[in-house]
Amino acid sequence: MSTREKGSAVSRVMEIIEAVAKAERPLSPADLACQLNIPKPSIHRLLNQLETGGFVQTNMRGLIIPSAKMHSIAWGVLHTERFSAVRRAILQQLTQEIDETCGIAVPNGTEMRYYDRVQSDWPLQIHLQVGSHTPSWCTASGKLYLSSLPRERRRRIIDKLPLMQYTRNTIVDAETLETELQRIKTSRVGTDNEEFVDGMVACAVPITDSSGKLCACLFTHAPVIRKSFEELMAYTPILQSAAENLGQLIDHPE
Repeated sequence: MSTREKGSAVSRVMEIIEAVAKAERPLSPADLACQLNIPKPSIHRLLNQLETGGFVQTNMRGLIIPSAKMHSIAWGVLHTERFSAVRRAILQQLTQEIDETCGIAVPNGTEMRYYDRVQSDWPLQIHLQVGSHTPSWCTASGKLYLSSLPRERRRRIIDKLPLMQYTRNTIVDAETLETELQRIKTSRVGTDNEEFVDGMVACAVPITDSSGKLCACLFTHAPVIRKSFEELMAYTPILQSAAENLGQLIDHPE
């Protein structure tokens, strides 16, 4: 294989990985062939190589989705030092302004994963470690993420969620949850009014890339004995400003 052919093959592989990573829904090999203008025999060969290498996987419907390995790579890129230094500085300033713990959560299947956080100095804290997984239907970040999905996909996910009741305020009815998510989609502010943990309130705003796609959620939470739900919501403009700065790092990490 010539150098030009090798370069072309590498470029195509990277284009496939990018398309699968950014897709709003699982793609078929035919979708990828059409979207990337790659001949069908070539797309099947390249997908087989990527699946063998563990970079993508095929779901039960024969559609292409990111693998755990791809998620791990993305996680590693976001943890690079040049990205994390600025990210941490933004989070630290935000935590000082709100005087409550602030952090970033990323979608992980039907759950949310705590990606980073800066804790406030209060002795009373809600302890959720970085890397923790939280449910999507009763957390501010999770509800915000669900609200960002296309309606049909969101409904399919809701129908499969266990909707377990964590507190007296947890929404466990699918129709009520859908109504709540439509409200959040309009406001672009995720809310948790003692729905995940009794005595804890939270709100979240989207961190988006240059195309407007939600990549992560910026959240803050507090015990109600220190801040009421309404008091915490008053910090939404500060959160949105910080989220905009974080979103710029996605496309321009340097």
